[in-house]
Amino acid sequence: MTVPGRRSSTFTRLIRHGFTDPAASERLLDEDALASVRHDPVLLDALGATADPDLALRGLVRLAEAQPDDDKRQEFLRTLVSAKPLRDRLLGVMGASEALADHLARHPGDWHALLTYEAADLHPGVAEFERGLSEAEDPDALRVAYRRCLLSIAARDVCGTTDVAQTAAELADLATATLRAALAIARRATPADAAQCRLAVVAMGKCGGHELNYVSDVDVIFVGEAVDGADEDKAMRAATRLAAHLMRICSETTGEGVIWPVDANLRPEGRNGPLVRSLSSHVAYYQRWAKTWEFQALLKARPVAGDPALGEEYVAALSPMVWQAAERENFVPDVQKMRRRVVDNIPVGQVERELKLGPGGLRDVEFAVQLLQLVHGRSDASLHSGSTLEALQALAAGGYVGRADAAQLDEAYRFLRQMEHRIQLYRLRRTHLVPEGEADLRRLGRSLGMRGEPVTQLQQAWRRHASVVRRLHEKIFYRPLLDAVAQLAPGETRLSPRAAGQRLEALGYADPVGALRHLEALSSGVTRKAAIQRTLLPVLLGWFADSADPDAGLLGFRKVSDALGKTPWYLRLLRDEGAAAENLARVLSAGRLAPDLLLRAPEAVAILGDPKGLQPRGRDHLEQEVLAAVGRADGAEGGVAAARGVRRRELFRTTAADIIGSYGTEDSPAESDPGALVDRVCGAVSDLNAATLAGALRASVREQWGDELPTRFAVIGMGRFGGHELGYGSDADVLFVHEPREGVDEQEAAQAANKVVTEMRRLLQLPTADPPLLIDADLRPEGRSGPLVRSLKSYEAYYRRWSLVWESQALLRADPMAGDPDLGRRFIELVDPLRYPVEGLGDDAVREIRRLKARMESERMPRGADPTLHTKLGRGGLSDVEWTVQLLQMQHGWAEPGLRTTRTRAALAAAHAAGLIPTEEAQILDEAWVLATRVRNGVMLVRGRAGDTFPSDGRELAAMGRYLGYDPGHVGDMLDDYRRITRRARAVMEELFYGA
Repeated sequence: MTVPGRRSSTFTRLIRHGFTDPAASERLLDEDALASVRHDPVLLDALGATADPDLALRGLVRLAEAQPDDDKRQEFLRTLVSAKPLRDRLLGVMGASEALADHLARHPGDWHALLTYEAADLHPGVAEFERGLSEAEDPDALRVAYRRCLLSIAARDVCGTTDVAQTAAELADLATATLRAALAIARRATPADAAQCRLAVVAMGKCGGHELNYVSDVDVIFVGEAVDGADEDKAMRAATRLAAHLMRICSETTGEGVIWPVDANLRPEGRNGPLVRSLSSHVAYYQRWAKTWEFQALLKARPVAGDPALGEEYVAALSPMVWQAAERENFVPDVQKMRRRVVDNIPVGQVERELKLGPGGLRDVEFAVQLLQLVHGRSDASLHSGSTLEALQALAAGGYVGRADAAQLDEAYRFLRQMEHRIQLYRLRRTHLVPEGEADLRRLGRSLGMRGEPVTQLQQAWRRHASVVRRLHEKIFYRPLLDAVAQLAPGETRLSPRAAGQRLEALGYADPVGALRHLEALSSGVTRKAAIQRTLLPVLLGWFADSADPDAGLLGFRKVSDALGKTPWYLRLLRDEGAAAENLARVLSAGRLAPDLLLRAPEAVAILGDPKGLQPRGRDHLEQEVLAAVGRADGAEGGVAAARGVRRRELFRTTAADIIGSYGTEDSPAESDPGALVDRVCGAVSDLNAATLAGALRASVREQWGDELPTRFAVIGMGRFGGHELGYGSDADVLFVHEPREGVDEQEAAQAANKVVTEMRRLLQLPTADPPLLIDADLRPEGRSGPLVRSLKSYEAYYRRWSLVWESQALLRADPMAGDPDLGRRFIELVDPLRYPVEGLGDDAVREIRRLKARMESERMPRGADPTLHTKLGRGGLSDVEWTVQLLQMQHGWAEPGLRTTRTRAALAAAHAAGLIPTEEAQILDEAWVLATRVRNGVMLVRGRAGDTFPSDGRELAAMGRYLGYDPGHVGDMLDDYRRITRRARAVMEELFYGA
């Protein structure tokens, strides 16, 4: 007995488990119905885990009391406390849904539906739901069976077995099965009608899109045809009676409640049109009379019940019209006006609570996605999905929505839909209003996993997601470029000087006055060029503003436009290709290197409008193009100039792909794997420089010897060049090797080879505004004291007698890059025994490599440089990783074929596969190497000149942050992350390399 005025232990436990009315709940626990389990601790734990423990307990008591006899009640309670899956599902549902608790009280045996799940039941489809409804012979039995199926969907939902998209798809599949069952009941009721006609039920809206709510009108369109030999008028009347009967079965309310209203108002002429039309009548209406919104509605059309062939014929006939709707006059303005009308019709007092129709609500996402589908789906069938989330994913994959924007929209939409689901689940009522009561908000927040301060957390999350949706909706849905894309004609967006200046300041332009001058120069006048610029500029300004240097982006755009503004294809490209405009904006505002390259060859902007334009060209393709260009040129200097022209264009292609791949654009998704991006960029630069060297070699030979040099000649890449890991600012380390042709004197061959090398170096050092291609031969035998070029025999003799361990290590990266391929192959065969010595390295050699590394660390670090931020020689930087990998290659390459590669990451992966480096340590080294390489590339992109450490200028540092994927204002995080990642790499290096 509890002493008056003192709380019982149960009361205290109830409070601790989240009960808000512990006194009432304590009385419920004392009810006879729960006598056998009231003290079982697992029960309170399970109740406390629900969205509303008080509600779950009330439902449990009602269900226990509703059992037909005491034996059934005890069986139920014993199962409940012994079977955790049932306990979680059943109490989870009753804590989230008063309506489903009511159903269980009316049908106390339905708890068995939650007892076990077979593997196939985790995500059931239409067939499984049809089996669940198969015994329903009349409308009330169908309603009961429907709720039983709904109970299992809700259980999976609240327990997290399904996510919001899967739950919505299951609800749509259950609706499909229900429509089929209702039609079967209607046919049995009037078999004569069923015999006269073919009837197809086409789902629209959320049911058609496989994204249905718990409680929603199920939008349908009916298509009817006479069966062979039947009178058409009589058949259509019969089909209409069947359709009307189906609607009544689903829509009427009885003692078992209502399934959901079936809404046929999306049919031609709406409520004023016939309920059922023939296929030809549908087609005629859409061809002549349909409005823009009706084509938008057809995006989600899907046959679900009745005659499947007729339903498919309907979709096949109308689908082409849907994807031509964007060509209709005033298409984009019409859709935008329809969206505004929806918002305007929301009652004033409900706007702030409206989850679906209000600003930042679900409809904002849906309308934006549907508009983009209709605009771009004309030429891209991958966008033809009725599901909002699938369509959004396809838009991102196709480059029509930025990857980051798509990810934010996806996250926000899922959150808002889950809120909508849980609001409707409570009483199974069709509503999109967020509740106002504290208890309702608490239950809603807890149902979404918010347990600390559920009301506060819920409101903050809701507002945050709504704000994201609204911002992106404005950015995507109303951008003027869409009208130009849809109409294939210039829009009429105009910027007044004052409005432009205010917006420039708001967007973060450092020099709004200067920027305004650029805008005025671009947009003033009545020319076709100015009209297109006025359409593009509001969007471009936003893209520039997303960068670290908006002013540079706008200035670059003006320069490119001045250079190409009179070129017809340039205007068409910007107007008609959304990807080109945004890609150009991103490239122009990302730093100095890419714009400088583009402004020296403005026609390269066409690369940005080609879906395949950003893919790097292969080495063979590049070499063929360079050699052909050299062959057409006049003289050696003209040949190298032609080779440089190809290099300039392809270097721009690579930099543009790198910039866009690093943080993406609305029309180009960002690269998810930094390592893959680094491999692609460094490989492309290496291939490009190899092709350029091949061109310089051809130009040098052709000038004096014509088509054939007296000696075979090859260029061997070394260092990062041989490793196919060149960055934008890297020198190309090389060795030159030759072999006299048959009958040619060795001295004559050597003189020819030296002349070729001298001429190549001269040609490549000619003054140019392009990024230089510097060749460095200091890794040759005897270093700077040795001859620039040797014969293969000379290399063999030197390496046999004089080679030092550091030279063997340097040869690890040797790979033929230009010239005679057979000679290059034989050079590699010559050096393989040196770089992969049989039985590995001796102790003396290992000590020598360690000594050289330590000496390099102490002597070559630039004075004043921060060793924690120096990418090449600093702690955990490129040198640390590469020397560690190279030591393993020399020790084990003779036995492990995978280690015989010039590429650092490939060798590291092979060392891990061979068990030489544990998984975590290999990942640490790889991450550090990729990051350091990206920083070096980023410095060159941002500053236009090479560097081994982060820039000191604030704006350049911010641009580096954007390149590396950091949000504005987070450069401190970038530097901290770099230090953390390289510190870990240094620790691994010291253990593996020095044996610390």
